[in-house]
Amino acid sequence: MNRKPMPLQDQRGLSLVEILFALVLISLSILGVAQLFPSAARGQVRDKMAAGASYLAQEKLESLSNLAWNDANLTLGRHPASGTEACGDGNQWGRFWQVAAMPAPLDNLRKITVTVQWMATGKSGSVSSVTYVRR
Repeated sequence: MNRKPMPLQDQRGLSLVEILFALVLISLSILGVAQLFPSAARGQVRDKMAAGASYLAQEKLESLSNLAWNDANLTLGRHPASGTEACGDGNQWGRFWQVAAMPAPLDNLRKITVTVQWMATGKSGSVSSVTYVRR
């Protein structure tokens, strides 16, 4: 029994080389996207710290603006005199404020600048807010 080999028909499908090439492309794409996640997480932490600092600065400005003109916290100069006042959850932020006299004819005003500093993901940051109080 001699059998004749069947003629090759039009075969459809992918060769092993094509499949390997596709897998390499997909792997490289996934690795490229995966590298974005750590930088996005760092950005999210940085934004959270900045938002918290803005809140803490505004909070201090409001408490200082309700004080009497001759209160010790509204004397001219930096408060606290050195270092910062720890604040926020877990004392992650440090806060200080500067009180400055305004020149005439605005000598009945004092300029208060509150600065909140933090350190996150190996980088420091700060936010400053300003208000004026009247005698």
